[in-house]
Amino acid sequence: MQPTILYEDKDILAINKPAGLVVHNDGKTKEPTLTDWILEKYPDLKEVGEPERDSNGNVIYRPGIVHRLDRETSGVMLVAKNQKAYEYLKNQFKKREIKKIYHAFVWGNFKEKEGIIDRSIGRSSSDFRKWSAQRGARGEMREAVTNYKVISENNDYSFVEVRPETGRTHQIRVHFKAINHPLVSDKLYGPKVPNTLGFNRLALHSSEVTFRDLNNQNHTVSAPYPADFEEAIILLQK
Repeated sequence: MQPTILYEDKDILAINKPAGLVVHNDGKTKEPTLTDWILEKYPDLKEVGEPERDSNGNVIYRPGIVHRLDRETSGVMLVAKNQKAYEYLKNQFKKREIKKIYHAFVWGNFKEKEGIIDRSIGRSSSDFRKWSAQRGARGEMREAVTNYKVISENNDYSFVEVRPETGRTHQIRVHFKAINHPLVSDKLYGPKVPNTLGFNRLALHSSEVTFRDLNNQNHTVSAPYPADFEEAIILLQK
């Protein structure tokens, strides 16, 4: 459950977040978080970024957090080490200049081995926890675009590279659910889908992030596969 540092300069940190580690406290639970780890190692980051308030009005600090990964998603995540870097990275995300590559195991095979999922996302009408890119979604529909390419497959599963152009909540999970290829071991969007690849968590890994530092130099940071991904790749080949 301990993150590891993949890249660091005086302004920006790129870490490898393990699956199972929540990014920051929601004010309701007492479990360890990524922000606890950040504050332990970088206490000066406490007020970097934009703090939130919980339902009781208590301040929840999000030290340097520019973007998030779901609890069960592993891989590369960027952290700003000062307010200037926070605004700089946030602006890159807003302009869609930061490029992210995910790898995922999904159910079923694709007729087209490369494609674009261009479906707006709104709130699910059946579950307040969920989002939807299908008929019946409610509320504001926000543009969402996801590119994918099949890396390998067997009769039951596909291992895919995913390049989201937008950054909506649960976007990858929602989009693959919408085209009837839900992610393996996704208990929220694909609870009835079989899982024989050994995953005990969502089969999604943030593999690579490309960004600019404050000197306008490009960096591409990659996170190695965790053990469950390595094992699933072997199982897929069998």
